[in-house]
Amino acid sequence: MDFSEIIEEELLYVDKTRQIYNLIDLRKLYFLSRPRRFGKSLLISTFKELFQGNKELFKNLWIGQQTDYEFEEFPVL
Repeated sequence: MDFSEIIEEELLYVDKTRQIYNLIDLRKLYFLSRPRRFGKSLLISTFKELFQGNKELFKNLWIGQQTDYEFEEFPVL
């Protein structure tokens, strides 16, 4: 599924935005290797929405409530 669909349809989402924020805040390169069906596409979809500045999707999640993240818009390929 797509992150925006999950949030907009009010489906169950386990909030991992704290870990995502920590990855962004450390400003290092990472290689994320996970087995099949472990949420790689959902993680990338979450990064996409975050980097496109879609603040409204994150308003009820940790990153939207507990941080000063500015939701600056970046190009996403």
